[in-house]
Amino acid sequence: MKPQILIIALTAALSGCDNSQGPIAYTPEMASFSNEFDFDPLRGPVKDFSQTLLNDKGEVTRRISATLSEEGCFDSLEFHDLDANTGAALVLDANYYLEANSGEKRVKLQGKCQLAELPAIGLLYDTDDNGFVVAARGKETTINYRYDEEGYPLGKKTQAKASTLAVEAKAPTDKRKKLDYQSVSTLNDKAIARAKQACKYDSYFNPVSCTLDITDESVTPPSLQHFTIKNTIEYY
Repeated sequence: MKPQILIIALTAALSGCDNSQGPIAYTPEMASFSNEFDFDPLRGPVKDFSQTLLNDKGEVTRRISATLSEEGCFDSLEFHDLDANTGAALVLDANYYLEANSGEKRVKLQGKCQLAELPAIGLLYDTDDNGFVVAARGKETTINYRYDEEGYPLGKKTQAKASTLAVEAKAPTDKRKKLDYQSVSTLNDKAIARAKQACKYDSYFNPVSCTLDITDESVTPPSLQHFTIKNTIEYY
């Protein structure tokens, strides 16, 4: 669960449950959605999942859950930030995600299941030749996204008027443990937060549970917070 506002296999149909060739790459949809909706990306033929963030008191502070089709498209997505008292429940309807309660069109899609637009704020997404969302553009905001060679999200840079907020992640050299990352968040090139995560993995090299330490460097002295992440994943 990336500490900022942070995958189905490209070869799922061919691989079955055989992981002898090593970790499966992340799909454009999983990688792009994890960037936009702030969760840890997953590999393999995921059917549904949940990720729950708990503070050092064992209290739930954030939770996200989703269901996916066999093609790797998100059929539903629900997220709640208890600290900020915000959340949403989205369901797929043709080429839109609707708010489950109101029926409001929240997200427009391109193709079968990739992000195209957030109509309410006029944010348009750009994809590269491989289908990954690499940029988003609004009236006063520009966002650029980065990925490694396996499609793992390496962060994003958001420019809004005179402010530039960037999150840069560094994944380990062990390709099986992508979620054992370190990241730094900067505001106008000044570090404001650092994060370090370590996980236990299943046979698809997806995280089952993680520990996450976040240091807030925007205060003096810096403040350290400890979190744990509990994941549930069901596969096709």
